[in-house]
Amino acid sequence: MKKFRTSKLLALVLTLALVLAVAGCGGNNGGSSTPAPAPSAGGSTPEPAPADDGALDLNALTLDQIIEGAKAEGKVESVGMPDEWADWGSLWNSVTTNYGLTHNDTDMSSSEELQMFATEGKNGTKDMGDVGYGFVGQAVSEDLVQGYKTSYWDAVPDWAKGEDGKWMVAYTGATTFLVNTDQVANVPTSWEDIRNGDYKVALGPLSGGNAQGAFIASNYAFGGDMENLQPGIDFWTEMASKGRINTLDITQANFESGEIAVGVVWSFQGIPYSKNISQYKMTAVVPSDGALQNGYASVINKFAPHPHAAALTREVMFSDEGQTYLALAGAIPTRTDFKIADEHADKVLDMSTVEKAVVITDADAYSAACETAKTRWEEEIAPLLIQ
Repeated sequence: MKKFRTSKLLALVLTLALVLAVAGCGGNNGGSSTPAPAPSAGGSTPEPAPADDGALDLNALTLDQIIEGAKAEGKVESVGMPDEWADWGSLWNSVTTNYGLTHNDTDMSSSEELQMFATEGKNGTKDMGDVGYGFVGQAVSEDLVQGYKTSYWDAVPDWAKGEDGKWMVAYTGATTFLVNTDQVANVPTSWEDIRNGDYKVALGPLSGGNAQGAFIASNYAFGGDMENLQPGIDFWTEMASKGRINTLDITQANFESGEIAVGVVWSFQGIPYSKNISQYKMTAVVPSDGALQNGYASVINKFAPHPHAAALTREVMFSDEGQTYLALAGAIPTRTDFKIADEHADKVLDMSTVEKAVVITDADAYSAACETAKTRWEEEIAPLLIQ
């Protein structure tokens, strides 16, 4: 982070110079299809005047300045964005290869990501994260994130972006059953099939966005909605009482070890996992009677140690290249003007399988439902779980 200037005169001169530079170069919302090229090596690292709390105003910078600053920072530190999730691995390879950044990720749940941002405060060690749609309200209300509106801002639906770019949803996914067919003969294609089975089902901890989404999806399958969660509570209470809830997290490693026979994941996990796991035969199925189409949001730590690198990473995420990576990983790209190249058309999620999915576009309503689900799970279902 850059420290405050002590000379008022110098601060005034620098601020005026930045304003003139931005006015001359144009803003970062021009709608280009790929990130702009880096400026010449002779340019200097942008150094905008910080806000009163020390956070940078990334939206005051041009894309050239973002790229220049990212190269000077040299690295990006993420949380909750491991290589195998939505094929973030291709994203990290792109920013490393094309811009010379090094990268490190610490995998954690959405709630853990925001807790780290809050705990570290101005001494932040992480730059950005990827949180469930139900967590975006918390990220903003607790003032944990800073804004960056990518050059693709106008092509992103209103429901998928927060004020000033404090969060942006680059992709959605559909509720998916990932099934080990070496262990489960009758592959479930509906929640009713799950109820009638005899295997354990994993959905992960209810503190995370995946499990919350799985719970809400099952709730819809049995007649509930955002305000009425009782059908979902009844279903999972029944599953718990029969010892059919697998309490392991839905990581690729736990599927690879054979410890999870059936897991409820997002399509951008289920499809890559099914391709990556070689120890068993795996299949990914979108349930016919209860599926959500829901997204995860890119958030930049308000006190990111490498804010330009975080902004550049988000820029690549929304580029044609980034949206293609996400589509090939089983996700549904968010940009309304993006079309997958013909050469990849048969490798992406079949949208006919998600026609009946409930599309989540109200972050506040979804957040409230997830919080209620989490609380009721802890109070009513967790005590019944057989470890």
